[in-house]
Amino acid sequence: MTTFSIVVPATNYQPELGRCVAAIRGQMHDGDELIVIDSPPTAACAAARNLGLKRATRDAVAFIDADVLVGAGALDGLREALDGDQELTAVFGSYDDSPSAPGVVSRFRNLLHHHVHQQAAGAAQTYWGGIGAVRREAALAVGGFDEGLFPGPAIEDVEFGTRLIAAGGRIVLDPRIQGTHTKRWTLGMMVWTDIMRRGVPWIEMSLRTRSLPAALNVGWRQRATLAASVTVAGAAATRRAGPGLGALAVMLVLNRSFYALLARRLGAAGAVAGVGLHLVHNLTAAVAVPLGVARHLARGSRSRSVYLRA
Repeated sequence: MTTFSIVVPATNYQPELGRCVAAIRGQMHDGDELIVIDSPPTAACAAARNLGLKRATRDAVAFIDADVLVGAGALDGLREALDGDQELTAVFGSYDDSPSAPGVVSRFRNLLHHHVHQQAAGAAQTYWGGIGAVRREAALAVGGFDEGLFPGPAIEDVEFGTRLIAAGGRIVLDPRIQGTHTKRWTLGMMVWTDIMRRGVPWIEMSLRTRSLPAALNVGWRQRATLAASVTVAGAAATRRAGPGLGALAVMLVLNRSFYALLARRLGAAGAVAGVGLHLVHNLTAAVAVPLGVARHLARGSRSRSVYLRA
């Protein structure tokens, strides 16, 4: 049976850390070890996870975010996946559909993540560090998480997963493995995160690797929704009701299962607000594209300049 080094990165303020650790301890088996990385306080997610990886001594490393309360059987689910397939490199799960933070923005943002992962079961081209496990030797072989590229919270887990795949690994998303996300979101935080911590780094990574994985939140449905959202915004700006209503109808059809989830969990008013928030979410992705391209080109220019001076 696979034994886990369970790593919880908690170098920034984490009010739910105690509950997170308690939930993990309730699911640990003999032979598992728990490693909480709460210092140095300047260490970002990539660095904190790497510190945990270096201290890990067990067969596999389970990464659990400090604002996640693992659901019943979550660690057993990770363990069973690795035990059941010796060729599997990593496995990760999903947030559940009962986010604990109050407010429509928090609940929308966490339910969106839940829905995306629930629709993408099976082979994955990326990794997610919220609730996931990876074989320790495979993680060490690719050098862990890239602290140079990600000095702050971003998509360090996604990029890590692409390197595992490039090295010949296999990753699976099992949506039955779930945990409650306790993070509280504001609208400003959501917009900033979606542009600067996710969208721009994702565009840069795609340009650097010359690939765009057709998985999770960049699948065809999400791309079509992005196009519809831009059309809605453009129609609103130019006061053209016809194209705007048509594009909105496309959004509603493409995302009817997600909006039905919002209606079940947030009620009718919450679902209507959620459609608006989903529009904002997609517009941030549109904004991230030119910003990501510009930053990629700027970094390339700086690299060439350093090379020429040398």
